[in-house]
Amino acid sequence: MSVIDIKPDAQGKVRDLYDLGDKLLLVATDRISAFDYILPDEIPGKGIVLTQLSCFWFELLAGVVENHLISSDVADLPERFKPYADYLRGRFMLVKKAEMFPVECIVRGYLAGSGLKEYDDRGTVCGISLPAGLVNSSKLVEPIYTPSTKAEVGGHDENISFERTAQLMGEQDAAALRDLSLEVYTAARDHAAENGIIIADTKFEFGRVGGKIVLADEVLTPDSSRFWPGDAYEEGKDQPSFDKQFVRDWLSAHWDRQGTPPHLPQDVIEKTAEKYVQAYEKITGRPFTY
Repeated sequence: MSVIDIKPDAQGKVRDLYDLGDKLLLVATDRISAFDYILPDEIPGKGIVLTQLSCFWFELLAGVVENHLISSDVADLPERFKPYADYLRGRFMLVKKAEMFPVECIVRGYLAGSGLKEYDDRGTVCGISLPAGLVNSSKLVEPIYTPSTKAEVGGHDENISFERTAQLMGEQDAAALRDLSLEVYTAARDHAAENGIIIADTKFEFGRVGGKIVLADEVLTPDSSRFWPGDAYEEGKDQPSFDKQFVRDWLSAHWDRQGTPPHLPQDVIEKTAEKYVQAYEKITGRPFTY
């Protein structure tokens, strides 16, 4: 659990948010969620992996899209948070306040998860028609953009059409988010592929700062993406992964998604922590220290 004796102004499934007036402090805890539930166990070091990987991507993608990051250096912590520097080191970001768009910007490059189920039933993914003959984990000819609503904690996101996003925010912004999402995904996909990782799908969040659209929240982490090992990829079956699919699979086998989620076994906690670290190290080419 968090060791900061300052109540956050808002909490997500994983992050605690502190309003600093002209900016925000985002703290990535070690909480983990699955199927829109926060699980009762934490994954040691997970918040640090998420933060450090996001910071890596923000820097790498700066030439593609601006972002909200100001600093992740403990020297820049506000005074009242400095007593918690040891806990916060590596897991916080000082960010610009952004007017967030009300959608999650999902890009899919491969057929997996709920997209596979819909395709098998109707030949579509989020209402987008795809060619016949695709199978589990097939690479799509071109990545597709499939936005969703943002649910409150405990709620469920809902896939929506591009036309619906245009109704929510206007045609110009909806088109800008779609185009930026596909551009960022393509740049990240190519970098990851060079390092032996397939980014099967991912979700982005954008906001507006000073009139400009910026990439915000976390980006291209094991919480928000499906990462597959490139050297083990084989179309037609489920892929091994470097994300929380391992947790989802265990829960699916041991829980009916009714009531409170069960505690995870220690070996599942340890294996999940290991997978998050592997994702970080393969993508960044840097050793992970915790």
